[in-house]
Amino acid sequence: MSAMTFHLTVVSAEKQLFKGLVQKIQVTGSEGELGIYPMHTPLLTAIKPGMVRIVKQFGEEELIYLSGGMLEVQPNGVIVLADTAIRANDLDAALAMESKRRAEENIRKAHGDVDYAQASAELAKAIAKLRVIDELAKKMM
Repeated sequence: MSAMTFHLTVVSAEKQLFKGLVQKIQVTGSEGELGIYPMHTPLLTAIKPGMVRIVKQFGEEELIYLSGGMLEVQPNGVIVLADTAIRANDLDAALAMESKRRAEENIRKAHGDVDYAQASAELAKAIAKLRVIDELAKKMM
């Protein structure tokens, strides 16, 4: 017997990154970690910076970095609408470390709530990229 699947689409403002049948996905929603399986209850939630872990139809796993966005679960499929989405293989660790360093520096220099909020958001995105890179490295071992 084959595993149950559902249709998943992952898109960003620039392009479609994934479209196909999957067994499950894991993503960080506004209220915490979400595991989405076939026949999941309909849901609409914001996505925090992090990753979507996709287990494809035949068990292969794929990781995609998300800078934030929305997740919609409907009976006919799941859609991830990301502000920015990058396949884990395409992330640059050195660039992510530099982004983290700059964001931390901007937090130290922040003079107002707006500056601090912007720098905090950039730091969260850089840390999320580094976590995706780390997860990919673990997967490759």
